[in-house]
Amino acid sequence: MIETAMLMAAGLGKRMRPLTATRPKPLVKVAGKPLMDHALDRLAAGGIKTVVVNVHYLADTVEAHLKTRKDMTFRISDERPKLLETGGGLIHAKPLLGDKPFVCANSDNLWIDGPAETLGMMQRIWDPVRMDALLLLVPQARAYCHSGPGDFHMAADGLLSRRKTGHVAPFVFTGVQIMAPSLLTDPPADVFSTNIFWNRAIAAGRLYGVSHQGLWFDVGTPQAIPVVESMLAYG
Repeated sequence: MIETAMLMAAGLGKRMRPLTATRPKPLVKVAGKPLMDHALDRLAAGGIKTVVVNVHYLADTVEAHLKTRKDMTFRISDERPKLLETGGGLIHAKPLLGDKPFVCANSDNLWIDGPAETLGMMQRIWDPVRMDALLLLVPQARAYCHSGPGDFHMAADGLLSRRKTGHVAPFVFTGVQIMAPSLLTDPPADVFSTNIFWNRAIAAGRLYGVSHQGLWFDVGTPQAIPVVESMLAYG
C-alpha cells in the first residue's frame, strides 16, 4: 500500500492570470473548492497518509491552507529561494519522500474516479520489478479543456513511447503517476523537467501507463473554469 505522495504546488501559474495575481494557482477555486483540495481529496480517497508539498510562489498562503486540513500529514519542500521545475522539485523533496514508491500529482488538474477508485487501480497495476514509473493517461477525446497534440503512445501491455515531433499521440498525461525513488538519481542540473526521468525509463523499457476510466480536466486557464464547473454540475 502506497501511503506517501508528492503534490506539485510551486508553479507561478502564469496561464491562470489574472486570478493568480493575488493567490497561488493551487488555491484558485473550481466548483467552490481550491484546486489543491480537489487533488488532496483524491489522494486521501486513495489511502495516502503523508503528502510532501513543494512551495514557491506565495508559499505562506499554501502552507496556511494546508494547516486547515487534518486528514493527512503534510511535509513542506521549500523552494522559496529558487523554483526548481518538476524534476528539480522531486530531487529537492527526495529526503522527505522516503525510500518506497510514491504517488506524484499536479495540483492544477482535476480528476474524477471512474468505476474503480483511481489510485487503487494504479496500485494494483504497479509492478516495481518491471516499472520505474506508472503514468495515469487519458485518451485525447476525454482530455477536457486540453488542446495539446498528446504525449504518449501506449502498447497493449502498457509500455509507453513518446509522441514523435510533428505528430499527434492518442494519450495525454494527467499529471498523476507512481514513481520509484530509485528513478530520482543523477540530476542534470538544479532546475529541470521530469521528462529527464521519463526518457531514462523509456530507454530502459520501464515507463508504463494506464488509461484513466473517469473524468479529467486540464484547469490551466481562467476560461477553463466555467467549462469544468458546468460539466461537473450537469454532466
